[in-house]
Amino acid sequence: MNSSPLSEISKFHSFGDRLATAGQPNEAQLRLIREAGFETVINLALPTSDNALPNEGSLVTVLGMTYVHIPVNFKTPAPQDFRAFSGVMHAFEGRRVFVHCAANMRVSAFMYLYRVIFKDVPASEARRDLNAIWHPDEVWSKYIEQQLESHRP
Repeated sequence: MNSSPLSEISKFHSFGDRLATAGQPNEAQLRLIREAGFETVINLALPTSDNALPNEGSLVTVLGMTYVHIPVNFKTPAPQDFRAFSGVMHAFEGRRVFVHCAANMRVSAFMYLYRVIFKDVPASEARRDLNAIWHPDEVWSKYIEQQLESHRP
């Protein structure tokens, strides 16, 4: 999938054939996402984020995909944001899901947490995927640690 047209989407990252993440796709790229067989688009960006599509929900729906918007404030991510994301990921388990935000930074942090906490992916492996996108700043590093701590048995 990495040689597909989807790799043209900013910060595109694939996790096999059922899950991919990226920065904000444009309208034409949403069509490519559908053509690639994705059934659900999850958007973690704020409506005011860079390059946000004001009508993204209706664009995705018209293309026949399910749209879920969980706006996460990049400067102040909250515990309920990750809980909502995890719930949606569990609900769409087994389906082809495309997750994006403005620059795949929120998403890569959430994917790191989701994979480590719920999918038993070793933290070192998940960290490589996270760091392929970015190295979390102080706010996000603290957030990641807090979420890991709150999910320890």
